[in-house]
Amino acid sequence: MFEVLAEPRRREILDLLRDGERLVGDLVEQLELTQPTVSKHLKVLRVAGLVEVRRDAQRRWYRLHPAPLAEIDAWLAPYRRMWTAGLDALESHLDTMADDHNGGTP
Repeated sequence: MFEVLAEPRRREILDLLRDGERLVGDLVEQLELTQPTVSKHLKVLRVAGLVEVRRDAQRRWYRLHPAPLAEIDAWLAPYRRMWTAGLDALESHLDTMADDHNGGTP
């Protein structure tokens, strides 16, 4: 999954799909890429389970399928807590330094 998301254009596609379904042509226009290039990225995202496609006659509508992203978010949660704790400790330390510098007045 991380390999799929490492490609910046794929992340851009996901960002565009966050607002709702889009046609391939819309994505081509927004990204200023060729249709084959966008289709290639969409295929990778579809195989990874990050996007779904809906056919409407000759058109293909793509939409975000966020479940795999939720799995990544759940995996990252303990790391996020660790980072938050570290940042909170840094903030407390800086506040203490500021108090010391100001003669103990807040």
